[in-house]
Amino acid sequence: MTRKERYQFVIDYFSEFAPEAETELLYDNPFQLLVAVILSAQCTDKRVNMTTPAIFARYPDAASLAEATFDELFPLIRSISYPNNKTKHLIGMAQMLMSDYHGEVPLTVAELIRLPGVGRKTANVITSVIDQQPNMAVDTHVFRVSARIGLTLNAKTPLQAEQQLIRFFPKELIHKAHHWLILHGRYICVARNPKCSQCGLQQACKYYQSTLKN
Repeated sequence: MTRKERYQFVIDYFSEFAPEAETELLYDNPFQLLVAVILSAQCTDKRVNMTTPAIFARYPDAASLAEATFDELFPLIRSISYPNNKTKHLIGMAQMLMSDYHGEVPLTVAELIRLPGVGRKTANVITSVIDQQPNMAVDTHVFRVSARIGLTLNAKTPLQAEQQLIRFFPKELIHKAHHWLILHGRYICVARNPKCSQCGLQQACKYYQSTLKN
């Protein structure tokens, strides 16, 4: 199977079986999604979704969060990984939104990565989810799954993987392909003991064909 054929197989499969794939983070607007994605770094979406309702109730927008103190916000995210840094990042992010962007979340990667706590992966998530821009956020799931299947070849960094994925996925599908890969990695192509027997991508997967088929 050529690389082009492999991508087409993956697209056809997910288009049929996961046509409405989307983020599992719960949010009502771009500000809430930005908060949730910052909190989700090295933390499960499930834990984030348990935590954000109290944050959003007390801080519904950038203006209110910008006025928060560390001691006020920290107890609300104590259960999240790296709560000290994330508390500082959220407050700093909100303050920069107020000072530089009139309290609104910018929708370019270049602007987003200026915000405290926002790296390229987070910026790609925000722009692809909110605005369906052709940006591919590569987290550990996407990095692992794309390499196993053979969508990426010899990618050593998330950026290298991102560059390959956006080259071969059709532009109009990139924002959705991120969710296809991350959800597949979260529930089927898990890091340890991948559930290959339940996977519909066996025919296209290099890992399965070379390691498990026989």
